[in-house]
This record gives sequence, C-alpha cells and structure tokens, in this order.
Amino acid sequence: MAILICGGAGYIGSHINKQLYYEGYETVVFDSLIYGHKEAVKWGTFIKGDLANIDEIEEVFKRYKIEAVYHFAAFAYVGESVEEPEKYYYNNVVNTLNLLRVMRKYGCNKIIFSSTCATYGEPEKVPIVENMPQNPINPYGMTKLTVERIFRDYKKAYGLQFVVLRYFNAAGADPEGELGESHDPETHLIPLVLDAASGKRSDIKVFGTDYDTPDGSCIRDYIHVMDLADAHVRALRYLEKGGEGDFFNLGNTIGTSVLEVVESVKRVTGKDFPVTMTERRPGDPAKLVGSSEKAKSVLGWEPIYGDIDTIVTHAWNWHEHAMF
Repeated sequence: MAILICGGAGYIGSHINKQLYYEGYETVVFDSLIYGHKEAVKWGTFIKGDLANIDEIEEVFKRYKIEAVYHFAAFAYVGESVEEPEKYYYNNVVNTLNLLRVMRKYGCNKIIFSSTCATYGEPEKVPIVENMPQNPINPYGMTKLTVERIFRDYKKAYGLQFVVLRYFNAAGADPEGELGESHDPETHLIPLVLDAASGKRSDIKVFGTDYDTPDGSCIRDYIHVMDLADAHVRALRYLEKGGEGDFFNLGNTIGTSVLEVVESVKRVTGKDFPVTMTERRPGDPAKLVGSSEKAKSVLGWEPIYGDIDTIVTHAWNWHEHAMF
C-alpha cells in the first residue's frame, strides 16, 4: 500500500513527504514540476506527471496500490488568478475531477486536500472558525471552495472519505535543513524579508500602515510547515480509523503583524535593511487569524513551533544554504 502525494515536490508537499517517510509510509510523489522542485523529493518514488492528463494519473494507480491521496497540486498566485481565472479553474478544479475519477475507478476513497483560509474572504470577526461564512474575494479562493463543495457531493454520492485542511500562512522550513521554501516568483512575506536581510533584495515593502491594528500593519497567522506536516499525518490516521469528511483550520491562533515579522528577521539574522512603507493593496484584510480548536480536539493536533522567531530561524537557516 502506498500514499500518493500530488504536488509533492512543492513547498508543503515535500515536507509532508518527509514526515510520512519517517512515519513508515511508502510514498509516491506525482508532480508536473511547473512550480515544484525535483530536488525536494528525497524520499519515496517520484513520477513526473500532470493531473490534466488522466492517462498519466491512471498509470500511477496501475503500478501502485494507492491507499490514500494527498492533493497539493494547485496554482496559488492570487493576482494571477484574477488576471487568468480560466487557468485556475482548469488546473485547480477540472484537474481535481480528473484525480477523483481515477480514484473511484481504482477503489481509492481517501483524500486529504490542501485548502486555504482564502475561502473565507474578508471575515466578519477573528479568530475564524470552520462554520463561518465562506465568501472568497478572488478566483484562487473560489477554486479551493469549489473543490471543497465537490468533496461534499462525492461523499454523499460515492462515499468519499476526505479531510480538508484550511491553512493560514504556511511558513518556516524543515528544522534539519533538508527542505525549505523556494517559489518563483516569491510572494510570501518571510522569504521576501529574508531576501532583504541577505542583500538579494534592496528593501522590503510594507503595504499599508494605517490598518486598525496595534502597529498599523496587517496581522496574519503564521503556521510552521512542520506543524502542518504533523496535522497531515494525523488527518491520514483519522481517515484510516474510519473518519468521514470534515474540515479543519490550521493556524497558530497567534497573530503577527508585518512589522513584527520584519523585526523578528532583524533579530534572528542580526542584519538591518531598508523598510519602505507604501500604500495598501486592494483586498488585504486587516487581520486574519484562525481558531484551530477543532483540529486539536478531533485530530489531537497541537502546533509546537508557534513562536515567530523560531519560524524565522528555521527559514533563515534554509535560506542561507538553499540547494534549490
């Protein structure tokens, strides 16, 4: 029996692959390498393929007895999704339907899905809990919500067992330094600030300093990628024990502002760098913080790397010695 990780050469998927390997699972990583890195697949078996091609998916299920599927394969640039929604609906929604079709054909009914707090849109209050209204404000968030609704329908019609994990801001890196965050283009705050600290970027821009927050900058909930990995293993065990479809937020429930992240990077690296204050970006809520009480009570999950300096330290250690 093997675990299929679609998108397992990406940032989060590669960390889950490592965690599953050390938990004793056989893994098969299926990735198109459009954004993933072959060098990040250091455990299990790698197969290059695209969920747009049903024949390529089916070949995996012919070769391996797949027990369960992790689904990370998605485009995730919010701005691009606004400019090219068709690209996002095909890749994130239609390709998921391709995957589900092959899973049904080969009798695999367990899937763990990488969703996002972007499905909530601009929340009425924080911390965000799972039963709050979901009103995405961009096509990226809408594609994730669409897949969530597909899972609900497949559960009723076909008995699909699923866990949907709605991440807040994934951050940090493998503490052992074997894996880390590397995007092209890079849009995540912590690696951008680290680029400024290492001189790869002339400055770091802070978008908006007049929000209704203590220091005027946006507040986000940063969750260490290895805490995410732990939650994914627990989600698999939940399904293995017969758990039915459910939805869980994954966050630290600790809000950290943009300016606090900048100060953390300066503390951790011991380096100073220019910080440019600029105008707000459209659609940036002042505060996004999630409640993870449901994941704690149902999955037995508890984040252990909650401190922002720890998250930044692990990211910096990877950043300075990145191999891909």
